[in-house]
Amino acid sequence: SGLGRITENTPKYNGVIVYTMNDVPLGFGVAAKSTIECRATDPMSLVVFHQADVGEFLRNEDALT
Repeated sequence: SGLGRITENTPKYNGVIVYTMNDVPLGFGVAAKSTIECRATDPMSLVVFHQADVGEFLRNEDALT
């Protein structure tokens, strides 16, 4: 998928929350690129370093107990 929107002036390595286009939170991570870099990058470039997502607990629930 691609980047639909990004907050203005997001600095590189800043904490970010990832949402769907309908504003449903999906997870969070760290910005791999600043807003300016994201606008000029390849559409398939990495823009967020994943830290966690809403389905992570459900996928790993058996290993946690």
